[in-house]
Amino acid sequence: MITNIKTYCDNLVNDFPSIKPERKILLEKISQYIQQKKQEHKPIQLVYVCTHNSRRSHFGQIWAQVAADYYKVNNVQTFSGGTKATAFNINAINAVRRIGFDIKKTTETINSIYHLYYDEREKPIECFSKVYNDQVNPKHEFAAIMTCSDAEENCPFIPGVELRIGTTYDDPKAFDNTPLQDAKYDERCKQIALETFYVFSNIK
Repeated sequence: MITNIKTYCDNLVNDFPSIKPERKILLEKISQYIQQKKQEHKPIQLVYVCTHNSRRSHFGQIWAQVAADYYKVNNVQTFSGGTKATAFNINAINAVRRIGFDIKKTTETINSIYHLYYDEREKPIECFSKVYNDQVNPKHEFAAIMTCSDAEENCPFIPGVELRIGTTYDDPKAFDNTPLQDAKYDERCKQIALETFYVFSNIK
């Protein structure tokens, strides 16, 4: 794992006590789903959903894959999607770049595809904006983790889902083009990373 990212992850583990007890109860439901899939020797498919699939859902997808590697949980596949497709937001991209991810843009379009490298031994995480039922996302036997309240309210039914759970987060978009922009993106990125790592820390 890239040294700066490994250090960031190690520090996350030390911050688990900062997660509120009621929040841990919610997150442990995701842990239980992952644990069950692991015991059944089935693929663990996690889809992080937010309205525009531009910020929070990408953070979820990215950190779930890194957490799976960190905790040596095999057969984990992470995805993201939205109720509409836009683009992977540049402020979110910069937030993970500041942590140490090596990011390469592989297409030049309005909705470009990015490859995020966190470990030279692992294949990159592919990020681009898409709807939750895009062809690249699983169609059955997956968990849908709703990272924003709008997606939770406007996606009343997701076909093929086994677990649907809302772990909503405040949108850093509210601070775009303000002096607090970078700090708020870093804060939201860390919160999602912290809680995702807590989820995987419970897997035996």
